[in-house]
Amino acid sequence: MADYQLIVIGAGPGGYEAALRAAKLGKRVAVVERREAGGTCLNRGCIPTKTLLHASAIYRDAKNGAHCGIHTEDIHADMAEIFAYKRAVSQKLSAGIESLFKTAKIDLLRGTALITGSGCVRVTDADGSANDYTCDDILIATGSVPSRPPIPGLELAMTSDELLEGCDHLYRSIAIIGGGVIGIEFATFYADLGCAVTVIEGMDRLLPNMDKELGQNLALILKKQGVKVFTNAMVQRVEQAGEDLAVHFTCKEKEETVSSEAVLCAIGRRAYCDGLFADGVGVEMNGRSIAVNANFETSLPRVYAIGDVSSKIQLAHVATAQGIACVERLCGVQDHTDLSVVPSCIYCRPEIAVVGLTEAEAKEKGIPVKVGKHVMFGNAKTVIADPGRCFMKLVAHAETRELIGAQLMCEHASDMIGGVAQALANHLTAEQFCRAMRPHPSFEEAMTAALEDLCERLG
Repeated sequence: MADYQLIVIGAGPGGYEAALRAAKLGKRVAVVERREAGGTCLNRGCIPTKTLLHASAIYRDAKNGAHCGIHTEDIHADMAEIFAYKRAVSQKLSAGIESLFKTAKIDLLRGTALITGSGCVRVTDADGSANDYTCDDILIATGSVPSRPPIPGLELAMTSDELLEGCDHLYRSIAIIGGGVIGIEFATFYADLGCAVTVIEGMDRLLPNMDKELGQNLALILKKQGVKVFTNAMVQRVEQAGEDLAVHFTCKEKEETVSSEAVLCAIGRRAYCDGLFADGVGVEMNGRSIAVNANFETSLPRVYAIGDVSSKIQLAHVATAQGIACVERLCGVQDHTDLSVVPSCIYCRPEIAVVGLTEAEAKEKGIPVKVGKHVMFGNAKTVIADPGRCFMKLVAHAETRELIGAQLMCEHASDMIGGVAQALANHLTAEQFCRAMRPHPSFEEAMTAALEDLCERLG
């Protein structure tokens, strides 16, 4: 008999949730992890960045509270304490996962995994000792790592992993290469704390993969917060300039240079499967990602892959949903999550959250659409918080009236997008989703206003 029925490689959100679900369905499960339980999300990604943003928001609100009668003197941000707080949160959550493993009788195998064949995994620990394990099925959930393109001098820049290791002081200035999700969240954190921030994005707007208005509006808000934003800017090289680093780039055919104490490279992430397969063993690849079919099967029999290592969409909740779906299908259980409806959030100020298609994407697909929109100038909670220009935009099929997309840019957008995702997954029309009563005062009231505008436009 095999040692395990399932070995999961990687204890990130995809891996640990898949393992827990498999154990609940009666399988003997082991998880291989060479670092902390929780993977990138809990230790070098989602949770650490949100913890830092929570801390910086407290600082910013306290420092700028005079308009509502809150006066503070001698306020300062202690970076060592902020990063200690970040570590404590991650460690608490990571320990919680290990506790769940023990309760579910899942073996956590500490070390680096090597797939030596179908149903065969070698685990090498930190001391170099190796143990071979057999199993019925293998689930690869090794995630992704930051990309560092071949730009001269870019080795002088930090990646998000390196930045999150912590520093003992607040940078007086930082240049961020990349205006996507990672770059924008770090720009928000450092701008909150008074650091001079420059964002350099190669495309024509920030958040180039999202609705055009989101990136344009965000650029205006960041500039009001003191952030310098360059778009259509291609970095040529990074070099040492005294105590600072100089980033040389072209912007609108003009040579530009920005000098700063630190440089962050935030140009995306790549699938991580380095050293995962033994010589003579491998799987079909899709570029740098592992190729899988609709059931998450790789080309190697009884070896599966989920999450960032194989998915086009690199989000923790996508990895979780795929991991659970994969395990349920293995166990002959019907999975219920609609994997085509994927909400996505950016924790800038105000927050951004999207799901489904934008108006432009729908038109590219030949789908006739109508768009409802509400700018939240009169929303009471928005007036109180004063986060800048906020809006909600909803997209519906012009003929069926079914909701097919939403773009929110407002406070607590990340907490509301799940409800919209439910509407899309259940194929609700604009009228059906508008029917729900929403509380007052709340940011969500604007959803009703945007839906009413959409219904009017649908006629």
